[in-house]
Formats: sequence, structure tokens, C-alpha cells
Amino acid sequence: MATKKPLIELIHVTKTYDDENVVNDVNLAIYPNEFVTLLGPSGCGKTTTLRMIAGFVQPDQGEIIINGKLFNNLPPYARPIHTVFQRYALFPHLNVYDNVAFGLNNRSWEYLLHFFNEEKVKAEAKEFAGDKEVSNRLIRKVISNKIEAAVKEALALVKLSGYENRKIDQISGGQQQRVALARALVNKPQILLLDEPLAALDLKLRQNMQYELKEMQRELGITFVFVTHDQEEAMTMSDRIVVMKDGIIQQLGTPKSIYNEPVNRYVAQFIGESNIMPGTYIKKDLVNFLGVDFACMGYDFANGEKVDVVIRPEDFDVVELDKAKLVGKVTFSLFKGVHNELEVEIGDTTLLLHTYESYEIGQSIGISIDPYEIHMMKVETNE
Repeated sequence: MATKKPLIELIHVTKTYDDENVVNDVNLAIYPNEFVTLLGPSGCGKTTTLRMIAGFVQPDQGEIIINGKLFNNLPPYARPIHTVFQRYALFPHLNVYDNVAFGLNNRSWEYLLHFFNEEKVKAEAKEFAGDKEVSNRLIRKVISNKIEAAVKEALALVKLSGYENRKIDQISGGQQQRVALARALVNKPQILLLDEPLAALDLKLRQNMQYELKEMQRELGITFVFVTHDQEEAMTMSDRIVVMKDGIIQQLGTPKSIYNEPVNRYVAQFIGESNIMPGTYIKKDLVNFLGVDFACMGYDFANGEKVDVVIRPEDFDVVELDKAKLVGKVTFSLFKGVHNELEVEIGDTTLLLHTYESYEIGQSIGISIDPYEIHMMKVETNE
């Protein structure tokens, strides 16, 4: 990644509404062919960031650079970008074909000549003309044929071949979402922005579309910038995740690194489920929490420093009581299909734990923790 030049750069970008920084001094580099997700709750600044990249909103401060050029004041149509919105913005009076073709049908012939490669268009027109002179009418016919082929290719890509003549109100919500995708893809954008496009779909369809979108992005080699508040969606689809809060990037990294190495309480609690406990870093490779010393790995805090210890529910090992580092009492048990979710009381602390074994409420349970499953963070000054 480091050897590549960024396709999109946000440099000290700030956007203010009513004296509040909705996006606050954001710096972000997005590389070619990446699937990057802006993740966070409503009001965190993710959609405003996306809209600034798209050109629908101008930053109050900072620079938006695409392909090495400053794009701050360029309108959306002048950017190598297309956007798929949460509500799809399809035209109900047009059929599927005309919705997908709309962007190309409303471009100038000069633009379409360039889009479809002027030399190829004229060569095809010459083949049609034979010995006759190539007329503008013939060139336009070639372009019309190319638009038709491009629309059919885009519909095939989103698995809607044969739906060309359907009205928008005759297809399902999932199919409408695919039409919106096809309408964006037919323009062969370098960058595709997606603003919570799966939010209106039911769970099963949303999960299917997550896999299909990721596969589509791999096949097309387009840079996807995706906005969602759904952390599972972000983990499933992304090459990198940008976790945002109050207009500020909290953490940027791969799904695995963000899950396993959250930088603060906000990220640890927002991405998946976490047990966060106060602890003391005794010395190298040794930490104390819940009144017990545990071996740990890979940290270099000061001896005696207070830390926050993070352990994911699935990272506890359930062991026999006589081999346990911790012994607790089960206060809640719920079968979740793949695992059992337990709440375990140890002194004044309640831990969330996932295990394949079944336990009854009131039963004692032995717990151990491998050193590499213990993650530590600096204690935040505002806690």
C-alpha cells in the first residue's frame, strides 16, 4: 500500500454547521481498488465526508485531492465519481433499462464519443458505411448501440438480465438497489460512493448483497467508499475501516486490526462486544486485573501504569475449576445457535463470555485467558 499513490486524499478537511464541526480536521488517504468503509453512528460525520468527496458539499477548510488534483470546487458531474444513495433515487416513470441508461442518454455526443473511444466508434461506423461516407447519423447509431450494450452489461453484472422492460414499482427493494448500482456502474466510474445502500433491505437480502458488492468490487477494480453504521457490514466487506465519532477519525485499519487492537474504549465497544476492565501493568509481560496476575504479550507500558484491559467474549477459555485463573458464577445463559452467551459474575464484575459448553444459572465456571488474547489500552484522561 505504501508504494501506491493515493487515489483520494482528504487533508485537514473540516465542515461546520451551526458553529459545530460535523467533520473535524480529517486526514485520510484512499488507494486505488480499495474497499474503504466509513463507520460510525448517526451524526458522526461519515455521510458529510462522503458528500464532500462526491462534491455535493464543499469543505470549509482543507483540501480534497483526487488523482493528484485539487477538487474542492469542482461540481459532482466533473468528478470521476458516481454515488449510490440509500433511497436509490430511481425514476418511477422510467423502466429499468431507461433508468440505467439515463446518465449516458443525457450526455453530449462529444462526451459519448470520448467515453466509448472515438477511434473505435468511427471504425465501426466505417464498417457499417462500407463504400459510403461516414455520416453523423451513422456515428450516432453506433453510439446508441454501444449505450444499449453497456446497459445490458451493467444489468448482467447485477444479475438483472431480462428485467429491462420492468417498471420500477414492479420490482422488489433488492432489485431496485441493483438497478441503482447498475446505473452507477454503466458510467464506468473510477470511484463509487455508497451511502448506506443496504439499509432498507431485509437481513437475508442485505447479507447476500454484502458478498455480491465485495465480489463486484474485486472484479471491476473500482475504488468503493462505503458508508454504514452497521459494524458487521463493515467487517464483512472492507479492506480498511475508518471508525468515526463526533467528526473525528478514531481509528483506521483493517477489520482484523481494528477488532483485535482497538485504540480506545469507543472503538472497542463499537466494533463487536468487549469486556473492558481496569488493570495495572505490573512489568513486562505481566498485567493484573480482577485481582489476578496474568501473562501478556506485546506491550510496553511503564511498570505500575494503570491500563484498560480488553478481552473479547470468545477469547476466554472455559476450564476445569481446579485449573482456572478465575472462578465465577453464571448469572445469565442464552443459546445463540453457534455458541452460548453467558454472563459471569466475578466479585463486583460481570463478564460477557461465549462458549460452546452449556451452563445453568447459578453454576460455577472456571476461566483462563491466553496471553495473546489480552489486549491493553492507555486509560483515557476523560474517563
